[in-house]
Amino acid sequence: MALLPPTSPRLLPRSTWPEAQRVTALLRTETVGGALLLAAAALALVWANSPWRDGYFALRDVTVGPHALHLDLSLATWAADGLLAIFFFVAGLELKHEFVAGTLRDPRKAAVPIVAAACGVAVPAIVYAVVVATSGVGGDAMRGWAIPTATDIAFALAVLAVIGSSLPSGLRAFLLTLAVVDDLIAITIIAIFYTSSLDLTLLALAVVPLALFGIAVQRRRTYWWLLGPLAFAAWALVHASGIHATVAGVIMGLLVPSVVSRKYQAPNIERLEREVPTDHPLREHAEQVVQTSVGSRMEHHLRPVSAGFAVPVFAFMAAGVTVVGGGLGAAWHDPAALGIALGLVLGKLVGVLGGTFAMATFTKARLDEDLTWSDMLGVSLLAGVGFTVSLLIGELAFGAGSPRDDHVKVAVLTGSLAAAVLAAVVLRARNRVYAQIALREAEDLDDDGIPDVYQPEQSAPPARPDSR
Repeated sequence: MALLPPTSPRLLPRSTWPEAQRVTALLRTETVGGALLLAAAALALVWANSPWRDGYFALRDVTVGPHALHLDLSLATWAADGLLAIFFFVAGLELKHEFVAGTLRDPRKAAVPIVAAACGVAVPAIVYAVVVATSGVGGDAMRGWAIPTATDIAFALAVLAVIGSSLPSGLRAFLLTLAVVDDLIAITIIAIFYTSSLDLTLLALAVVPLALFGIAVQRRRTYWWLLGPLAFAAWALVHASGIHATVAGVIMGLLVPSVVSRKYQAPNIERLEREVPTDHPLREHAEQVVQTSVGSRMEHHLRPVSAGFAVPVFAFMAAGVTVVGGGLGAAWHDPAALGIALGLVLGKLVGVLGGTFAMATFTKARLDEDLTWSDMLGVSLLAGVGFTVSLLIGELAFGAGSPRDDHVKVAVLTGSLAAAVLAAVVLRARNRVYAQIALREAEDLDDDGIPDVYQPEQSAPPARPDSR
């Protein structure tokens, strides 16, 4: 492909060096979280298909919580409504960062993953609807149209971190941004289409703790004894109002500042210069505190909780399905299961890749010189890993523990695994190509520790990788 004039807009350009470091660090943490997620799901499947399966289902149905507050919920419900609120809070923090300081800050850069995410939601839903409609099955099967629309952040990033250590940071940032926007669309779908009843009074009351939470974080009042009760009150009121409680997590995440305001930073830097000598052992730590946003601090503390506890526990509670004794065959005789699997593997591929290609066609933009459409093919396949949110929507659509809910679990697990394997085949081959490029770039490393490719004034345009 011939090089375009400098004025031509580029899709997925190389990110800045700080952003590349940040995305790389994020991928490293998600590797552990993804491994725990898979281990939890595997344990649930083994237990649910063992002679002791009754114990697993009995554990999920144990009810705890105060009845007076309508919070006497099963452990499975606590995992779906409570622990996933932490997951979506972290997703809200990540989305806020992307809009304020990341890829989504630039409208031209933001348009690509947003359009890809929107198409990656629409096409799987269409695939599901077509499969169910042409099967002639009646009942409530169509309620599951949104199940194959979500991309699992932890699972997808874990796969990418394991197989794609040398892939361009722009490609990684694209998947991260797409997954975050995808989750925002998914939670909007949950709030609008999977809310059976709505108590406007309780919903209005939820605005009070949400507003207080927002005021506190804007003023950097991040004491746990203050934010904890406010967050729980907002979550409980949203839950009682009829809207899925994870919506509260996203809203609170979006309220948290992602950058340090000059109003706060300037006087504190001056105070730091006056009161802490440069050779003081705590000087470096003090500088980091002054320059670190509230959102970054919260994400630093809560991401391990989300990836290492909240999501694996939900996976353990949600993934257990009995497939022995004919359960597997029954699942694949259900058109809903077939629609979910095809939606995740085929629908996501066509939606994400097609949306990106449409942007390249209708905006006259092209991929950056160090990317190829083979890279986009792999990432589009990887977007079909729809584990956590897909299982959640399945429970909301058909009811936890129902026969069709079990079919949903089989389809989500199978479709996500197939998408991950296909993506691994493509991206593994691309990773080998980029590993060779990285060796050449390492030779250009200056004393400042930043590769020349991240310093345009010092580097020539990189050679386009072999697209084979």
